[in-house]
Amino acid sequence: MTEKLAKALFIAAGLYDGLLGIVFFSFSSEIFDFYGVTPPNHVAYIQFPALLLLVFAIMFFRIANEPIKNRELILYGSGLKLSYFGLAFWHDVTVGIPSMWMPWAWGDLVWFILFLAAWLRLGRMTAKAETS
Repeated sequence: MTEKLAKALFIAAGLYDGLLGIVFFSFSSEIFDFYGVTPPNHVAYIQFPALLLLVFAIMFFRIANEPIKNRELILYGSGLKLSYFGLAFWHDVTVGIPSMWMPWAWGDLVWFILFLAAWLRLGRMTAKAETS
């Protein structure tokens, strides 16, 4: 993965999480209605994670700006993705989870793999530059 490709990856991740955060913050009732899922007893239980997605979106844009310099931030984004898909898959296998959550779990698995690939490649680029 080149630095240019890493920049594109993290711009896309910022747009993805930013849009998802805005949509869930603004339209959570409509989303739950669409899927026929009972929402939590208070909208703040959805709005808080939605705002966290916006914070991570900002971080992804920061990574995109200077991927090598901000390489270590990629691990935090990877942790976000691992947390989500790990919990979703665990609950899906053990006690069940509404299907509305699973497309994002699969998506986050893909993001996780791409983030780790970028982190590893950017690390190799840094090591190579330091030895030259």
